[in-house]
Amino acid sequence: MNELVVLLPILLISGMFAGLLAGLLGVGGGIVIVPMLYHIFIYIGIDIEIAMPLSIGTSLSTIVVTSIISARAHHKKGGIDWDLTKKWVPFVIVGVILGAYSSKFIDGPNLKFMFGILLLVVSLHMIINSFKSLIIADKLPGKQGQSVFAILLGFFASLLGIGGGTLMVPTLTLFSFPIHKAVSTASIFGLIISIPATIGYIIVGWGIPNLPIASTGYINWIAFIILVPMTMLFAPLGVKLAYKLNVKQLKFAFAIFLALVGVKMVLV
Repeated sequence: MNELVVLLPILLISGMFAGLLAGLLGVGGGIVIVPMLYHIFIYIGIDIEIAMPLSIGTSLSTIVVTSIISARAHHKKGGIDWDLTKKWVPFVIVGVILGAYSSKFIDGPNLKFMFGILLLVVSLHMIINSFKSLIIADKLPGKQGQSVFAILLGFFASLLGIGGGTLMVPTLTLFSFPIHKAVSTASIFGLIISIPATIGYIIVGWGIPNLPIASTGYINWIAFIILVPMTMLFAPLGVKLAYKLNVKQLKFAFAIFLALVGVKMVLV
């Protein structure tokens, strides 16, 4: 579809924006990339039934690359909690498979509605967290509780194309998990989630008619090729800016922006 090439500047800006925010505010790129891709695909005339899963699948494919780089950097700094990772991996993968498979039975409008709700929940957490730290317990629950968290993490991250950080970091910090360890550990789960989820979206979308050119199932490679270098290029800049700007105010402003986008995706 030639319109995608015409929209090259918008895709470049989307990748830049996602990378900056990931580095600056520590939010997962998927939370930005999915709604941006969705609106781009709708604008160029792709039906909502295809636009939403295509946005989610493409977002997950970009997370594969960016999470490899992120996880490697965090591993070098010794920030990843490997004991927690080993415990959660089997359950997360179960959730990922369920999430990717479930996308086959959830239509585009309902996926959009669910993503809008996710944006509202994330924005509310960010707003509250701007004023006070949210902690509900001094340690993580037992084995059964953690396995439930891990399955739900994999399920919603896979279903909605957001990797691991958007859900995992707030969940861990609610249980007094150190923030730097939560961010580092979430980076490896971004990889664990995105690889099988990407494969799942390729399988689920295989043979679907009216996909844009350069698509394999629900992955569009034109968007992938444009977004990945931009997010990789601008994420380090976001990290540098985090030490110079008032991140608390920026996070609050971004939370309001997310809430507005969420309301639009829920209601329109």
